[in-house]
Amino acid sequence: MPEILTIRDDFDPSAPMKEAAMFYGLFLRGHSAEALRRDIDVPKTVLQKWMRPRRHEQDFRENLRRVYCYRKQVLAIFDELVTSERARARLQ
Repeated sequence: MPEILTIRDDFDPSAPMKEAAMFYGLFLRGHSAEALRRDIDVPKTVLQKWMRPRRHEQDFRENLRRVYCYRKQVLAIFDELVTSERARARLQ
């Protein structure tokens, strides 16, 4: 019988940093930080909308919460990278 991995079993702890770095690369190539933030973020209202339907199983809703937290992590890392770049640019 094949081994089934859960999301937690195969989670790469550096994944949020790698994803934030990808978005940061787009920022450095001239994409708007605000547009990228909108692409990264999941607004709380969207999470609430996802949670409303009771037809979803509890495990699925828990996965949605994890996605929400993950996206917030990526956004925080991206914001830190952008802030650091802007501060570095001002010092030059």
